[in-house]
Amino acid sequence: MRLALLFAVLPTLAFAQVQQGPPNAGFAPAYADQTRAAALPTTAVAVTSFATGLERPWGIAALPGGQFVVTERPGRMRIINADGSVSGPLSGLPKVWDDGQGGLLDVAVSPDFAQNRLLFWTYSKPVSGGAVTAAARGVLNADGTFSDVQDIFVQSDPSQAGQHFGSRVIPMADGTVWITTGDRGAGDRGSLVQDITTTHGKVIRVNADGSVPADNPFVGRDGADQVWSLGHRNMQGAAMAPDGRLYTIEHGPRGGDELNQPIAGGNYGWPDVSYGINYRGSDVSSGIAVKDGTEQPVYYWDPVIAPGGMKFYDGPYIDWQGDLLIGSLNPGALVRLKMENGRVVGEERLLTDVGRVRDVEVTADGRVLVLIDDSDGSVLEVTPG
Repeated sequence: MRLALLFAVLPTLAFAQVQQGPPNAGFAPAYADQTRAAALPTTAVAVTSFATGLERPWGIAALPGGQFVVTERPGRMRIINADGSVSGPLSGLPKVWDDGQGGLLDVAVSPDFAQNRLLFWTYSKPVSGGAVTAAARGVLNADGTFSDVQDIFVQSDPSQAGQHFGSRVIPMADGTVWITTGDRGAGDRGSLVQDITTTHGKVIRVNADGSVPADNPFVGRDGADQVWSLGHRNMQGAAMAPDGRLYTIEHGPRGGDELNQPIAGGNYGWPDVSYGINYRGSDVSSGIAVKDGTEQPVYYWDPVIAPGGMKFYDGPYIDWQGDLLIGSLNPGALVRLKMENGRVVGEERLLTDVGRVRDVEVTADGRVLVLIDDSDGSVLEVTPG
């Protein structure tokens, strides 16, 4: 049974900026509204509990018929029914490297699921030398088992580090698949992120069978065929905008979380440039945020929001149409960005007292589901307006 949890907040006038505390670094933005955009008027929302009893839920995606598929980081995938009841674990998944930030991560539904019943997911894969980020696909059978499971991407250069795996996966109607990876915690020393022949800190684009699209920007360069863009730190969010462009969001160090719109062959700078500082208080690399040959983020946060998954809103609530909804792990919130012509013009923080928001999904009727990342995790249902 659903329990009413939270609040309905009356709309107010916008503040100058969202309340967020002093920045860690002293960088000036490269252009107006690149950070600390104007606060949006507060939205009235109703919040209820939709599903409970999940262990460290990480990704959620809608299935036909009102069901949802959800991952738990220790290595389980479950079905959430339309009434909020949760199935037992689905069987047939590959073994995951459940250590630190690793485990079973994102999940996505094939655009042709009604015909092929394919699901796509990302996970930390145990290999010789440690673990890597991998993406797989499999057929979900009616009895709750997977068949025809295969990896379509396996990250190069394994590491023993238990952090910064990324990752999100987005299968497209044209048969391609987007995958995001992280730098595996290398920081600003010895990072492979700027090495185009590795897949650390990259946006990856492959076909649904794992082959390489002929129009990828680095096709023909040894080891770089799968790479779309480089210079990313730890992308734990990705979403397609209404205009069909891919947006990604990544964790910075102390400050410098970034929203990017990755272009083919673009270099987003990590670890040579950052709008943050190292956790130990020192400069990141040379202590610069702008460098020739690198792309600027669409938007950045300092202090950080520790971004999780995100989704563009396409439901019936007109005031949110086209807005970007982002999960915040720290301090914890649902962050709403108002977008105009590819730029951020306003920001709102909602659900600031519910804990770590790991992922966001928008239902066909305009409800917003948020995953609460906890050992006793849950799914909350948010109804705007």
